[in-house]
Amino acid sequence: MKFTYLTLFPQIMRCYFEDSILKRAIQKGLLQTEFVDFREFSKDSHKKVDRPKAGGGAGMLLTPQPIADAIKSVREKESWVIFTTPAGKRFNQKDAKRLALKKNIIFVSGRYEGFDERVVERYADEVFSIGDFVLTGGELASLVMSDAIARNIRGVLGNEESLVEESFEEGLLEAPAFTKPIEFEGSKIPSEFLKGNHAKITALKNSMALLRTRYYRP
Repeated sequence: MKFTYLTLFPQIMRCYFEDSILKRAIQKGLLQTEFVDFREFSKDSHKKVDRPKAGGGAGMLLTPQPIADAIKSVREKESWVIFTTPAGKRFNQKDAKRLALKKNIIFVSGRYEGFDERVVERYADEVFSIGDFVLTGGELASLVMSDAIARNIRGVLGNEESLVEESFEEGLLEAPAFTKPIEFEGSKIPSEFLKGNHAKITALKNSMALLRTRYYRP
């Protein structure tokens, strides 16, 4: 899998891949990354990439030309182009698992008041939001999505069984989990977790997952 990031701030994204699971995935050849500053594609003499909105309105808008040329410079036959915007479809675990089967994903991160809609209509394969809130830029959204996608690529996680009991599998949030000490600040681990009866442990986890889901996702 290759992740290509089109952004005005590649330096704030590179560091995310310098440690932990994603760093090991790159070292094992399971993941590649590329960072492209689409300001370098601006034809403006001052490398400007933003203009006032047509028709008026607060803030500046990203112009289509630098983004379009940046996409064309990195797009391959099997590339999948994703734009990040609060106005997009909400990204979820099903999307992460589906996109983990792609070979090359290009994330286009917005800034200012977003994109000229024409570049989105022309080049986006999908448009995603990570939630109903507004960020300073799309870089964090791109990293959130690529992290969720990457961990569903075979071999990225050290123990792939970790994926089985996670939140959003089977439509439920993940059940609460515990570790030693058995008692902590007056609260104990549920006794069923300590008896070794895996059928009862599974039943308890399912029950707790259902209760948690009902509470947080009514």
